[in-house]
Amino acid sequence: MEPSQHYQTAEPFEADLDEPEHAVYILRLYITGSTPKSTRAVHNLMKICQEHLAGCYELEVIDIYQQPELAQVEDIIAVPTLVKKRPLPAQKVLGDLSNVQQLVSGLVHNQATFLGMIRCVSRSQP
Repeated sequence: MEPSQHYQTAEPFEADLDEPEHAVYILRLYITGSTPKSTRAVHNLMKICQEHLAGCYELEVIDIYQQPELAQVEDIIAVPTLVKKRPLPAQKVLGDLSNVQQLVSGLVHNQATFLGMIRCVSRSQP
């Protein structure tokens, strides 16, 4: 689609975002303060994202002690919990994210796409 074209509905836009070559991972990590498990989850996720999704992810860390309403909206019942909003389907992974294989299988259908074969298209085009 040309930059000057506009989407008439959200469906084509959402479909474009979910194609592997355009995928930008939108992630939310729900934690509880600076507990050891929460700290490990943040560290592990940052490492994985920097190694495998550099420039292709948006990460928001949400402390449910400070923003409990956000956890309620997402039906978060245990922490740490990682919520992948995009690409679809939305998925949740529980725990400190130390098991990379569990994380990958919980986030993607095609592990090769996640583990380094993704081509990210920059959103900031001139």
